[in-house]
Amino acid sequence: MLDQAAKLRELVQESQGNDYDGLRRKKHQRVITIASGKGGVGKSNIVVNLALALRDQGAKVLIFDADIGMSNDHVLMNTKVRYNVFDLTNNYMDIEEVMVKGPLGVDLISGGSALDKVYNMTEDERKIFLNKLSKLEGYDFILIDSGAGINKDILSFIAASDDFIVITTPEPTSLTDAYSLIKTVNHFEIKSSAKVIINRVLHKEEGELTYKRFKNVSKRYLGINMELLGYIFDDKKLVQAVREQRPVYLKYPSSPASKSIREISKTLYSVPSIGDKEQGFQGFFKNLFNLFS
Repeated sequence: MLDQAAKLRELVQESQGNDYDGLRRKKHQRVITIASGKGGVGKSNIVVNLALALRDQGAKVLIFDADIGMSNDHVLMNTKVRYNVFDLTNNYMDIEEVMVKGPLGVDLISGGSALDKVYNMTEDERKIFLNKLSKLEGYDFILIDSGAGINKDILSFIAASDDFIVITTPEPTSLTDAYSLIKTVNHFEIKSSAKVIINRVLHKEEGELTYKRFKNVSKRYLGINMELLGYIFDDKKLVQAVREQRPVYLKYPSSPASKSIREISKTLYSVPSIGDKEQGFQGFFKNLFNLFS
């Protein structure tokens, strides 16, 4: 883990002055890793519905489901996934073949259980892989749905991304685990700031109070700047939409949860990226390769 930590720090330093030679970046693409300290906080649901809300504003959005072994974004979108990102080299497929078109034109690529194999690619395989990813142009947002908890994969995703969003709820256990994630990110000097979404709040005051406490503790003991993207109301319509395998944003657009997500998407659309250089999906994987080389 010490070697991994050194590479994480090196990647952050390089990203501040790296032009990513050879990468085609005709359009700025914000790569955002969305993580949580623990499972069960509604992270994947937020990723899918946030993508739809951004798309509704005219943004072109790609979701990369990187919850290794537990990918389920396609279920929430009521679509089928046959292939994953590893098939680009393993089965010599093109990016269009592994990508799934979801509601409103939101695109989805699954990481499946194949990311470890991607890390172990040869140099030639990596070049082929990156070249195929170069076709992914024109996206405004690329949302990385990482797994729950804290491990080297999640930390690497955060380090390789332009932005980092942490999902938590007002529950003490959720806040504790989210703080542990922020603490680890700070310990390895991966990011100096993070954006926060508070899920399942009962009312506006609870959302604001939860964020205030979380922000103050993180600032006081870690020195990390926290920025509130918004909070999402606890909503039975969201639970009902999941059971129907439909995103709540589409099934119940006037529900409290959908309205909250819509406001969060507007905030995210308007705020600048944490990263100095927005490198796209190809650059994201190039960063990961650097970490695991």
